[in-house]
Amino acid sequence: MDELSLITKAKKGDQRALAMLLQKHYAFVKNYLLKLTLSPSLAEDLTQETILRCIRKLHLYQDKSKFSSWMITIAGRLYIDHTRKQKREKRWLEGEQARRQIRFQAERSGHSWPELLEALGSLSPDMRMAVVMKHYYGYTIEEIAEIVGVPEGTVKSRIHHAVRRLREELTLDEEI
Repeated sequence: MDELSLITKAKKGDQRALAMLLQKHYAFVKNYLLKLTLSPSLAEDLTQETILRCIRKLHLYQDKSKFSSWMITIAGRLYIDHTRKQKREKRWLEGEQARRQIRFQAERSGHSWPELLEALGSLSPDMRMAVVMKHYYGYTIEEIAEIVGVPEGTVKSRIHHAVRRLREELTLDEEI
């Protein structure tokens, strides 16, 4: 059975045709991901996720490109998402380690570690920068916007959301 008829039948709900179609391209996708990830276990995980995504999104496939190209596109996007997630996790861990180190040094030298500084650590860097510049150093919204290079409305929004989150954090700590 040719690929086009497998795709047509799979789109109509033929499970056997879908299985044959995916089986036909499984090794191709896995080898592609193995070259991208250089990790057999990660390549296997992403291949499985690619297969699942293809099953869920088969109705979106159009015959504009080869089916294998469509699968490779999905696999590549999943790999990019995975690397972005790893970067976010790494930045978060680095931030946590830095906060622990600062807190340890402060406590070791006899200084208190205000709960507010702990809560500041939970904010995104953009929000933290805006709220620190405004409430610790007294910069105006206009000055912050110029320093950071974003519109004044963005600064106001960051400060608003940061203050709201800080209040939530500090209120939760008081309730415990």
